Amino acid sequence: MVRLSVSGGVAEIRLSDPATGNALGEAMVHAITAALDSAGRATDVSAVLLTGDGDTFSSGAPVSLLTRIAQGEVPPTDILLPRALLDCPVPVVAAMAGHAVGGGFALGLAADLVCLGHESRYGFTFMNLGFTPGMGTTALCEHVLSPAVAHELLYSGELRRGGAFAGTGVNHVWPRAEVETRARDLAGRIAEKPRAALTLLKRTLSLPRRRAFDTSFTLESLMHQVTLAAPGAAERIRNTYVE
Repeated sequence: MVRLSVSGGVAEIRLSDPATGNALGEAMVHAITAALDSAGRATDVSAVLLTGDGDTFSSGAPVSLLTRIAQGEVPPTDILLPRALLDCPVPVVAAMAGHAVGGGFALGLAADLVCLGHESRYGFTFMNLGFTPGMGTTALCEHVLSPAVAHELLYSGELRRGGAFAGTGVNHVWPRAEVETRARDLAGRIAEKPRAALTLLKRTLSLPRRRAFDTSFTLESLMHQVTLAAPGAAERIRNTYVE
């Protein structure tokens, strides 16, 4: 489900469940968190590359989990996942060559450096399903995207090609077939620097986003209490969700 390997100072965390579009089910979330923790504690790791198998980097939470959350059967398990990237002591490079939707896009945008595929589609579909965004998205997406673009995507639920994100604050938009290789080279250049210096810089540069996440987590949780508890919320998710 998640494969972790280390080479040349770079820990590669690969989402490896393409049959589900690398959906952020409970097991996947726990596996990603564990891999980030392991990579962060490894003294021979100075950078992390986050990538995924298949046509989709991540499709976000599966409909079965969203429905159970809306029915109050389980708490959201993915909502703290971006914090695991922010708390990772070394820089994280997200190589989102494939499509990334909803929580899957939010996951990648929590990385320190973001790389997209020109031909792939990206966006936030929370509002299409009838509930407000989670995972710190309301704050973290503004770090990568301009506030105007971020707000439009959050309101509209529109999916856009990677090419449309050039100039919005995304680090790199490359042809899809080149994203993983070029992002790995980028992570490798970062890993050449002293780990001690990288961890200090990561801690400093990530501080505003960690604070923003903590604030947005509280506000988003309150919005979820309202929107996910609304009459018909579970039915709307089942009727409009596209796997």
